[in-house]
Amino acid sequence: MRVHLSSDLKRGKKVQIFVDGETVEAFAGETIAAALLASGIKRFRYTRKKGDPRGIFCGMGVCFECLVTVNGESNVRACLTPVVDGMKIDTKSGWLAHES
Repeated sequence: MRVHLSSDLKRGKKVQIFVDGETVEAFAGETIAAALLASGIKRFRYTRKKGDPRGIFCGMGVCFECLVTVNGESNVRACLTPVVDGMKIDTKSGWLAHES
């Protein structure tokens, strides 16, 4: 079954977030993960041991694959955290990026 989104889909107020120093448009009410995916960013971090890319997996905060750093705070789950205007996100660091 194919689902078509309505052209009158209502989104929250436009906000700007900064991802790895680049400006990204987001909408109030959506998560960091949703904003990153909508802007074409699928990789949120790399594993330390093998350098494997990681991004959103479970989408509900259980797997911890989507960890990013937000405004200097490490280990923030992108799938659960709503965007805030002016938020600074670093996709290259986070708890699992420093795994042994």
